[in-house]
Amino acid sequence: MSTERPVKVFLLAENRLLREVLFRLLAKKSDIRMVGASACSADTREEIIAARPGILVLDSRGLALSDARFILALHAAIPDLRIVMVDMDVGEGTFLRAVREGVVGFVLKDASAAEVAAAIRGVAAGEAVCPAPLCMMLLRVVAHHMSASPSLSGTTDFGLSPREQQMVELLRDRLTNKQIAARLNVSEQTVKNHVHNMLRKLGVSNRSGIVARCTPEGFRPNAA
Repeated sequence: MSTERPVKVFLLAENRLLREVLFRLLAKKSDIRMVGASACSADTREEIIAARPGILVLDSRGLALSDARFILALHAAIPDLRIVMVDMDVGEGTFLRAVREGVVGFVLKDASAAEVAAAIRGVAAGEAVCPAPLCMMLLRVVAHHMSASPSLSGTTDFGLSPREQQMVELLRDRLTNKQIAARLNVSEQTVKNHVHNMLRKLGVSNRSGIVARCTPEGFRPNAA
């Protein structure tokens, strides 16, 4: 990462001590520019959007106090925003919620400031950062879900790509193209292209048809 264009970072943490200490430590890094720090409040979203960071560092308590619309709104306003979650326990519920909402970097509670900075750099460079215990948890959950959900395991019979299979779940949540683009970190036109291809492959006429075809019983081909 070039020191000429340090990554802009906003820190959202409920614990004041964590917020102040981590802000000071990260501000000393020449390739990181701290543009704000706050606890979660009614004005937090507007404060983050005004600062337009490239990275939002969020603690697990901040995620617990926010709702899904909070992160969706941030992604819609700042499409290139990437989120790193710090101070995490190895707990399945918070971790899986964070994954669903588009968090791409994770740092455990006992991590050092240097490890937080390394996670920020990795995510800024386009990498996903996930400690080994959380990776193992995610793999177990995905494996269980794939074996228990024919709607996912059967999509390849209809020629859907892995990305298109992922989009089925987002369409089911009734996200707009703009929201899907922010969640997947792609352009809105790319989302439109995927939807068009899915309509063609599944032989349906609209987004509701895609979701309807993705039933718990699996994908159903068109009736002859």
